Amino acid sequence: MSSLNQRLATQSATKSFFQYFIPTLLGMMLMSINVVVDGIFVGNGVGSVALASVNIAVPVFSIIISISLLIGVGGGTLYSMAMGEGNKKQAQRLFTTSFGFLTLITIIICLIAYINIDGLARLFGANEQTLPYAVDYMRILLIFSLILAWENYFSIFVRNDGDPQLAMIGLVISALLNIGLDYWMIFILKLEVTGAALATVIATFAGLIIYLLHFFKKDSGLVFVKARWKIKDLKRISSIGLPSFLSEAGTGVFVMGYNIAIAYYAGTTGLAAFSVINYLHTFMFLAFIGIGQSIQPMISFYYGAKQFHSIKETVKTAEISGLSLGILFLGIGYFGADFLVSIFGVASPEIAELAAKGIKLFFLGYLFMGTNFIYMTYYQSIGYVRPSVGITVFRGFILLIGMLFILPLWFGTIGVWLALPVAEGIVAVTLMIFARSGVMRKGLSSRGF
Repeated sequence: MSSLNQRLATQSATKSFFQYFIPTLLGMMLMSINVVVDGIFVGNGVGSVALASVNIAVPVFSIIISISLLIGVGGGTLYSMAMGEGNKKQAQRLFTTSFGFLTLITIIICLIAYINIDGLARLFGANEQTLPYAVDYMRILLIFSLILAWENYFSIFVRNDGDPQLAMIGLVISALLNIGLDYWMIFILKLEVTGAALATVIATFAGLIIYLLHFFKKDSGLVFVKARWKIKDLKRISSIGLPSFLSEAGTGVFVMGYNIAIAYYAGTTGLAAFSVINYLHTFMFLAFIGIGQSIQPMISFYYGAKQFHSIKETVKTAEISGLSLGILFLGIGYFGADFLVSIFGVASPEIAELAAKGIKLFFLGYLFMGTNFIYMTYYQSIGYVRPSVGITVFRGFILLIGMLFILPLWFGTIGVWLALPVAEGIVAVTLMIFARSGVMRKGLSSRGF
């Protein structure tokens, strides 16, 4: 057991939570700001059509990240469980197997996507205006997909090996570099959306290099070893990582669903307004992912070490943190909507008004999102995949798509903006009624449901 993980075994869960959460949140926030700045540069340097085009291409990024989450979180969870049990050799074997599995799957899927890039762009919602920009952006992401996948994979394992500070440093350096490269590529070199994509790839590669420094630490548990692939291991990795995969894949479904719905009810104006909201949503969304990434290695370790009281303490602390973030984000959206829209260089009063109105309604979803991510991560972290998958599928697929279809029939564009808050709210209330009591049951020694 590394000295970093030794702290989990000896200190309070609340203290450990904030040791993970604060650097993870700071890193995620800076990464989020980086995404928003990317949108600001594209909107101001290329135009609203380009901004909408990049938004259409976002599902490609989601595909790559979802693959790395499927294998990274699945492997990372099993790694932390093995470390909690004191089985270091098993942990290192799982780390090595996961890396090879990720590399193979990423190459296969992204090669298929590249061959069918035009059709894929149209599937994501591109039209004749947005198609050239969307394809330019997608092409760069697919060519350098391994860099994007490896960077996210190593950030997960570095955090699971007890070094959230280094994970934060990698995110910070990557985000700051991306901001500088965005300006240089778009405004100086005039590379438009291709420049924005290249900036993302180069900055991500810098973050990957930072994470690899963890291998040189004396107490690092991450070591590549000779390992034969076992079907049993691949199934366990994929099974446990499935909720994270579906959650990220749900981001692509969210973007496509909102693009289709808002285009139908508000046309190109609606697409431009949603592109602004989606950039802001990425900022907020990553904060809640940060909560999940903070508690996953903790709960997995505690579960392997049979420290069930620490699991309950971790969940309670995360609940308070998630609700606090939700209230903060809702306040920012409600009182600062006009300012938030203005920074994206939106010239059309019609687009600006629609986006500002949408922000005030859409941000209601953040009151519930923290709860949903906490319980999804809890079940995933103890290897109980079924309820975790259920939460993910209902909030990100079934309910969201259903609300995008039903609510606009009644309320028009207002219904489009309310689709996500209603879906998140239904799932959160259900969890608080039916799941929380099981998780918090005194003497917890089971999986909760």
